[in-house]
Amino acid sequence: MIELVRTNDAVIISFVESLLRDAGIHCLVADQNMSVLDGSIGVLPRRILVPDDDAAEARSILTDAGIAHEIRRG
Repeated sequence: MIELVRTNDAVIISFVESLLRDAGIHCLVADQNMSVLDGSIGVLPRRILVPDDDAAEARSILTDAGIAHEIRRG
């Protein structure tokens, strides 16, 4: 799996999850439970991971949705 997005913005996380789910792309939101450590204030970012085989399509979907700036490079 590759890291597609890293953010602490809950709205972006939900939006990306919805876009990928609608496209039939499985994603994993890693570090969701880290909020226990940061006191639920959202300081620690969450990572959205997708299978390697779906990465190009996932990037295209986020770009088409106007949130290409959220995609991790590298």
